[in-house]
Amino acid sequence: MSLVVALGAGAPAYAGDPSYGGDEGDVQPTPPSSGTDSGGSSGTGTIGAHIQISQSKTGGSSNSTSKATSSNANWKPPVCWYEPMYTPDEYEDFIKSSYKGAQEPAASYAKKRADEDYHKGDKGLWWQVQFRNDDYTDACPVTPANWEIWVPPAQPKADPNQLTPEILSELAYNSTKLPKPPVVLSPSPDRLKVNLGTRVKFEGDFDRVWTTASINYKGVQMAATTVATPLALKVEAGTADADPQSCTYDLVKGDNGYTVDSKDAGCNVTYLRSSGTGTYPFKASITWKVTWTDSADPDGPARQPGLPDGLSTYEQNVTVKEIQAVNR
Repeated sequence: MSLVVALGAGAPAYAGDPSYGGDEGDVQPTPPSSGTDSGGSSGTGTIGAHIQISQSKTGGSSNSTSKATSSNANWKPPVCWYEPMYTPDEYEDFIKSSYKGAQEPAASYAKKRADEDYHKGDKGLWWQVQFRNDDYTDACPVTPANWEIWVPPAQPKADPNQLTPEILSELAYNSTKLPKPPVVLSPSPDRLKVNLGTRVKFEGDFDRVWTTASINYKGVQMAATTVATPLALKVEAGTADADPQSCTYDLVKGDNGYTVDSKDAGCNVTYLRSSGTGTYPFKASITWKVTWTDSADPDGPARQPGLPDGLSTYEQNVTVKEIQAVNR
């Protein structure tokens, strides 16, 4: 069952809210513990309740970065997952305090847990659903009857939404920041001329970028590290009236990282028509091969299933004018 948690005018309703009734019989999630989804906006941060995100320095000579985008438009990071949260005694306190005075169906949910005696005396932990985004607008594949699940030490079969290194790798991918390609145009972007070659110079070098997502809470320890390695630089003129319209340079590892020598390459762009009163959207993008390890070590063995390539992009509007002839 997929669930989209409805939003009201203010904060979302949740299980401990006695004013919540629920036309569909759904129990709303308790808001996650405080934390900030880095979402790629910073190199460090917290996702969910206890997942830590850290990223290596981007390296190379580019100071401009952006959130990595997937080359696969259909790829999406996890919306939600189960994360270790409570011992049995802590879970009893949580249910009794959060669901006190709750209306149906929240009251029945609390009674179900009380009837289970919160697994007091058993070895294990209660794992609670956590959300990547705090607005709860995306469909979560967790049924509202089980916002928490009991996980014993010898679990016979893990829940498909239970946190794993693979899920951590996807969260790390979604938080990765990559350097934009430092591309310089000569002549400058506002002074390009029709039928005059435009030199595309790649001024910079890059190294690998890795991001680690990890959890170490109540004896549950796991980590995953995504490693992005630059593969190729693609240049797109932004119009069919250019020769070539696009070209690709391979990035090779040198003494100072991965780079490309575009100085003598045959892929300098010649615009064949003026941009008139407007501009052309020149774009340069780097493709990154992304792998992941099931540890905090970026040099550990790559694991499967694989992750899609990542992209970092630089965009620049360019103005192309006719060369003015002078008659004497």
